[in-house]
Amino acid sequence: MPRARTGTIEVGPFVFTVDRAGPRAGPPALFLHGFPQSRHAWRAQVEALSAAGFRCVAPDQRGYSAGARPSEPEAYGVPNLVGDALGLMDAIGAQQFHLIGHDWGGQLAWLIAGLYAPERVLSLAVLSRPHPAAFARAMRDDAAQATRSAHHRAFQDADAAARLRADGLARLRRSLIAQGVPARTASAYLRILGQPGALEAAIAWYKMAGSTSPSPDAAAPVRQRTLYVWGDADATVGRMAAEGTAAHVAGPYRFEVIEGGGHFLTDQVPDRMSRLLLEHLRGSR
Repeated sequence: MPRARTGTIEVGPFVFTVDRAGPRAGPPALFLHGFPQSRHAWRAQVEALSAAGFRCVAPDQRGYSAGARPSEPEAYGVPNLVGDALGLMDAIGAQQFHLIGHDWGGQLAWLIAGLYAPERVLSLAVLSRPHPAAFARAMRDDAAQATRSAHHRAFQDADAAARLRADGLARLRRSLIAQGVPARTASAYLRILGQPGALEAAIAWYKMAGSTSPSPDAAAPVRQRTLYVWGDADATVGRMAAEGTAAHVAGPYRFEVIEGGGHFLTDQVPDRMSRLLLEHLRGSR
């Protein structure tokens, strides 16, 4: 399989570290990672999809890229994060593209496809993160989901970064490994978060979410062909939120449950995720 080329893409004043692979004339596919990962989360999928002819772009997002790490928390509002994703596609000349997201990247993907730029999204695939409206309902009606998402509240604390940084990011390392991420891969993610300002930037995504996110219902319904993948052993997303996502997709929809799968599916079952994404982007089941 072809190996991804690591380079940079400029968007406004920022320089994003990006893995790219696949033919320049191939259908573009944008991969958005979540917390506490990086573009490295998509390494297997970028290789598989680029070998199949797709033009793959997987960035380290704002705060994770050293060249796109503003210090003020306000810079990490949702409209700015969405603008980065669209700006990356503008920079490579991709008016339309397939959109794939996980965790926080999945949240952005739902919002881009349903609200900010639906006309640009050819198809949507989201791993782990449910539709914003389904997630909001589960937070209200499912006490277990509120417990699963306790880190959202904890990250609002002024000392959140200091607590996570203790003992060489040991708490994050344990969480990743407990959800099936290999130790070497966890170290690759944490090397980025260990850079000056990176952890604070990643936490700022959470700090700014409440004041800058649109209403959860604003992105409904999603009309693109959509794949949603959820692991039934996900420590942070429960069944109510996952199953409730279907109500917010008006286009062709596939819900794939990975039995025993945790939150970090591209690390835990990379080959299966690549197969599912290939089927989805090719329009087959």
